[in-house]
Amino acid sequence: MPLNTRLTAGERSWQLRHCGARLVVEEPLDGEEGDAAPGRALDPSAEWALIFTSGTSGVPRPVSLSHTNFAASAFSSAWNLGVDPGDRWLCVLPLFHVGGLSILTRSAIYGTAAVIHESFEVERVRDALESGEVTLASLVPTMLRRLVGAGFERAPALRAALLGGGPVPHDLLDWAAARDLPLLQTYGMTETCSQIATLAAAEAASMAGSAGRPLPNVVLSISDEGEILVRGPMVALGALAGDGWLHTGDRGRLDGDGYLWVDGRLKDVIVSGGENVDCAEVERVLERHPAVVEAAVVGVPDPEWGELVTAYVVLANGVGDDELIAHCRRQLAAYKAPRRLHRVSELPRNAAGKLLRSQLTS
Repeated sequence: MPLNTRLTAGERSWQLRHCGARLVVEEPLDGEEGDAAPGRALDPSAEWALIFTSGTSGVPRPVSLSHTNFAASAFSSAWNLGVDPGDRWLCVLPLFHVGGLSILTRSAIYGTAAVIHESFEVERVRDALESGEVTLASLVPTMLRRLVGAGFERAPALRAALLGGGPVPHDLLDWAAARDLPLLQTYGMTETCSQIATLAAAEAASMAGSAGRPLPNVVLSISDEGEILVRGPMVALGALAGDGWLHTGDRGRLDGDGYLWVDGRLKDVIVSGGENVDCAEVERVLERHPAVVEAAVVGVPDPEWGELVTAYVVLANGVGDDELIAHCRRQLAAYKAPRRLHRVSELPRNAAGKLLRSQLTS
């Protein structure tokens, strides 16, 4: 089990009890323990890692992943991105989340190098990209935005940068396309051992906004309710429902050419005055305003409306509330426009960069 060192002592103790850990190793072994030969026997179906989900909408859940899951995920990624013996994959994502750990497992399976940073330090990451030190990278949108703010412009050796962990603002996609940077949107989760759909490099600009086609051996379906369903050898067996599918909790669609478009979480729908409001849709409109750096939308209980559409915005300048609401009303039905706006210096995110929407209303 990869330990999350950023947890409080109480949270960490809870996770250790919850997963049934019998031994915790926090430092390199030495003495008699360090001299013990590592085991060589491998049961592909046995538990290889126990990883907790991000907990963005509730209590984190443990997911048991096998060697088969990691191997299938590595194969699918290699099919899409290819493998070069000289590859060096930049890892700035936390190793206690599947996105970071999978960089290490893929590199070990391929026999290539991983460049590991203990945390995301914008200038150090910029240097690694601009110097040509790395050929692959995995980032989340907030990291890319910080790189843009630091003046990042080129990455001469970069073959692909996977961008996941949530919706990607269109201004970032446009910024990358203007510089011919191979930014590939991807979709996956802990239960699928990382990515299950990713754009190919040649499609990065023309299919901006899509998560790409399903990777090899991934089977995707969309339920009658619009939920993304997944199955395949990279999916944790314990995560499958009785019908044989992983129910992701995400809304999406598959277009006529087989590309996946992710619309947001099923739970991220506000019912205001009897009308359904998609949080992600309102967020996308807000982020199209030049003064909005990023936005998050939630429903706040209200005795008259049921829930009020409420936006939390990080702003680049002092734009007025009336202008932002008018901007939304020009592009959305009136009932979808925020009724309340809160200005914040940053949005709450976990160590993997995912929005902690529940903290906005707590």
